[in-house]
Amino acid sequence: MMARRASKVDTNQGEGADMVNHPPHYTSHPSGVECIQITEHMGFNLGNALKYIWRADLKGNAVEDLEKAAFYIAREIARRS
Repeated sequence: MMARRASKVDTNQGEGADMVNHPPHYTSHPSGVECIQITEHMGFNLGNALKYIWRADLKGNAVEDLEKAAFYIAREIARRS
């Protein structure tokens, strides 16, 4: 298990938001599951794709995040082809 860096609080995201270890766009999923709990069991490309899909509606620019996810999915398809 990797050690997490010390907390960094960003007051622009709400008082007490831990923007390094537990940013709101990774912890506010209705399931209560944090994104990293899933992606750490995946390969790099698929994990990153899921990360961007996961936060697409939580961070402000859904289209950009979905394009980033598509980028990593395309890389994974190319790697497996």
